[in-house]
Amino acid sequence: MLTGSETMEHRHLTHRQYTLAAIDDIISRGRRQDWIALRDAIRTSPPLAEKVLAVCAAHTSDQYAQRYHFWDHYVRSRAV
Repeated sequence: MLTGSETMEHRHLTHRQYTLAAIDDIISRGRRQDWIALRDAIRTSPPLAEKVLAVCAAHTSDQYAQRYHFWDHYVRSRAV
């Protein structure tokens, strides 16, 4: 769960949970502290990694979607 004033407000979302839409927003528009919070959440909640992979799968066919490629690689490399 997102906490603190240092995390970003997600467009059109009124909650502070890592839903698929929130993850997509963090990856596409997030700042460094948002990415750190997502990374830490993945480390403490392994099921969240599957959500990140699902979000990335929708974008990795685009070779220029570098943020999604990064997160897909990060999550998959942690699973090894």
